[in-house]
Amino acid sequence: MLTPSPQTLTALAPAVREAARRAGDLALSYFRAGGQTAAKLWYKGGSSPVTEADIALDTFLKTHLGELLPQAAWLSEETADDPVRLGHSLVWIVDPIDGTRAFASGHPDWAVSIALVRDGKPILGVLHAPGHDRLYEARFGEGAWSNGEKLRLPEAEILSGPARVAGPKPLVDRLEQHINPLERLPKVPSLALRLARVADGSIDIGLVSAHAQDWDIAAADLILQEAGGRLTGLDGTIPVYNKPAPSHDEMIAVASRLHPRAIGAMRA
Repeated sequence: MLTPSPQTLTALAPAVREAARRAGDLALSYFRAGGQTAAKLWYKGGSSPVTEADIALDTFLKTHLGELLPQAAWLSEETADDPVRLGHSLVWIVDPIDGTRAFASGHPDWAVSIALVRDGKPILGVLHAPGHDRLYEARFGEGAWSNGEKLRLPEAEILSGPARVAGPKPLVDRLEQHINPLERLPKVPSLALRLARVADGSIDIGLVSAHAQDWDIAAADLILQEAGGRLTGLDGTIPVYNKPAPSHDEMIAVASRLHPRAIGAMRA
């Protein structure tokens, strides 16, 4: 089996969902709501936090997902990058804990993010937020769900009130110059969850700083697409995954019906 068919993806999805749930349960054993994590914590690159929970989840998921689909390569925030992935059509792209700072401080906005990418495009995505008991998932061409309920963004171009916006303050400031009124929502610490909340309609526009990595966005990108939204660069290009440098420029996530207006405002 070199390329998963739609039928294979449908069959694979429950096992990936279960892997995400098991990883979430493992993370919860270290999580302390409202307080400092029980996990050991250190910093890589001088400023990026990592905990023993991140490493434990990474080890579990690499083993488990590798057994599910041995022909797929691996790209994860917590594993040293192996360029062999560039020669593979299929790649698992994983962030064991997206939102490590939130996780470490007892904030519930963190998630286990798992995407299966084929030829640079996500075809299966699961995002599990144990702190909210919320699981998002999507399969290419088949739809997106949140806790089993189908996600579908409205097609009407008119918002019922001010645009609800979440993201870095400088980007929200720029947007506000051209879309007003807007409602500034608190920045969601997990970028993956920020995008998923655009998919479920609780955020209208999600903004993304430069240097987001593949593992931050791949699963949520597919969930948003399948719900009727778009994640693009400010030039309108869609992200391509599993490139030599898995990093992206500033981006915007929004319902497809609002994309032209929102991206126009950011480029004005």
